Amino acid sequence: MSLEACAELVRRGDPDRFLATMAAPPEARRVLFAIYAFNVEVARAPWVTEESTIAEMRLQWWRDALDEIAQGGPVRPHEVTTLLTDVLDTKGAGLLDRLIQARRWDIYRDPFQDSDHFADYLDQTAGNLAWVTVRALGCEAGENDVRAIAWASGLANWFLAVPKLVARGRLPLVDGRPEAVRALALEGLQRLTQAHPPKSARAGLLAAWRARGILRRAQAAPDRVAAGALEESDFRRKAGLFWASTKV
Repeated sequence: MSLEACAELVRRGDPDRFLATMAAPPEARRVLFAIYAFNVEVARAPWVTEESTIAEMRLQWWRDALDEIAQGGPVRPHEVTTLLTDVLDTKGAGLLDRLIQARRWDIYRDPFQDSDHFADYLDQTAGNLAWVTVRALGCEAGENDVRAIAWASGLANWFLAVPKLVARGRLPLVDGRPEAVRALALEGLQRLTQAHPPKSARAGLLAAWRARGILRRAQAAPDRVAAGALEESDFRRKAGLFWASTKV
């Protein structure tokens, strides 16, 4: 039941990762749904309330759950923690804890301090999530390549979210000028091109299948980021996933 609950949570909260999981080999789906369901819960925690104290408490609940998993003792009951306990080791729990700490930025309205802060946010969130996932699937090699792809994918998803973040009073980009957005998109594309992860990591990276197309559109027409005009057609989106899944 916890697997079904996690799958439904991902389907509703993160449709792209749900599709990527369903395109992955069946034996990988238990791991993917557990970790992606955790990510849905953590990612939405800062946004379900305007009270920063309550949001902090929600994130702390998940930090405490990860600590219980890392300690190997009893873990608080929850449809996600039940499955997560089976797929995480101590190192994985620690990496996800750092993901939660980075997510504290989402609670407040402070801008990123500088470009390094923004880059670190992407690595601690998207990068840690991908590396934990790949490790849980049995791959211990190619961390830098995995993180490079995840960073680019995190940037692409961030670009998609910019209009909603601005509407909620946030400052999502250190520099929103077209030339700065174009440079960011180019950096993401370069990371994608230079990364060569091992084949055993590919199932854990399927969720990055849209990144290249989104970043190419942002590089070609950076004004599309603020306008919320980076989405491709549903046909191209699913065709891209099908092509990516043939390489797993």
